[in-house]
Amino acid sequence: MSHIVGAAALRRFAATATEALGVPPEDARLLADTLVTAELWGHPSHGMLRLPWYLRRVESGATAPVARPETVVDNGAVLVIDGHHGLGQVLTHRATTLGVERARHHGVSTVAVRNSGHFGTAAYFTRQAAEQGCVALLATNASPAMAPWGGREKRVGTNPWSIAAPGGRYGTVVMDIANTAVARGKIYHAKERGEPIPEGWAADADGVPTTDARRAVEGLILPMAGHKGYAISFMFDVLAGVLTGSASGSAVVGPYSPHGRSGAGHLLICIDIRSMAAPEDFERHIERLVEETKATPTAPGTEEIFVPGEPEARTAERLRTEGITLADDTWQSLVRIAERTGVTPPVPHPRPEELSA
Repeated sequence: MSHIVGAAALRRFAATATEALGVPPEDARLLADTLVTAELWGHPSHGMLRLPWYLRRVESGATAPVARPETVVDNGAVLVIDGHHGLGQVLTHRATTLGVERARHHGVSTVAVRNSGHFGTAAYFTRQAAEQGCVALLATNASPAMAPWGGREKRVGTNPWSIAAPGGRYGTVVMDIANTAVARGKIYHAKERGEPIPEGWAADADGVPTTDARRAVEGLILPMAGHKGYAISFMFDVLAGVLTGSASGSAVVGPYSPHGRSGAGHLLICIDIRSMAAPEDFERHIERLVEETKATPTAPGTEEIFVPGEPEARTAERLRTEGITLADDTWQSLVRIAERTGVTPPVPHPRPEELSA
């Protein structure tokens, strides 16, 4: 059974429950907003099912409830921040704020974050930079999920990345992908719903391809585009882990584990459009690119061409009205959080069949 809940109710619950564990109110609201925004975009793999993971890590001490970012290198256009194991969302928001500020001053900026945690959807932060007139690239590393090409043990993370840019009257164009066939959270989401996963997503612990989400969680996620996905993921670990001075490879601990410092690293690059072109020229150019792309004749079975970020924007517009559907396992985990923290759980919307009864 699924449960339909309004976005505002989910935000209030997630923020209040997080604050109950000693996280400052503003930081708790940020964490809640990243999760609910992922739900609105149609990506429940990065939504409320992750709240219990983040809170368990705060309760165990693996994640510091109060983030205390420290700038350890400041070369003007280049900053290195030690996150001291605070919430990844809070640290990345700070990096984005600084990245935009420095890009406006220097034309381009690079902000590295070390000793952070998982930050949810990378697009949440690159969109913020794009809305302030920058083209932004954000990369992070993650706990091992795939085997090196030709191997059969997890050694390489999904290591997702996002690029966003202002899209003129089309809003923001943005991509956010993992370098595996699918983000690991989508396999967890299928597991919670008791659904099989498509062929080509994962292999079991013995390296045998599987459509069983439970076996896939314990096994390997397959790289996108074969050896190319592995190579891209490896190099993003160089940028996000090695270059930032954070953990890398098998030393990174994922949000799925309640214990152990994450050690995740992030690298954000912001380019101020005004340093390279007049904003109105950039806007005209990217609008032409979007229009040309969307005008492409469609293949059989396709009604419309979308540019990156457009499906999420459309889905968010619809779900703000319809409400967010949570799998029963996710709902039950929220109920357990409510019991543990003493916070009132969100009230689900009546289901259509209940209204007509």
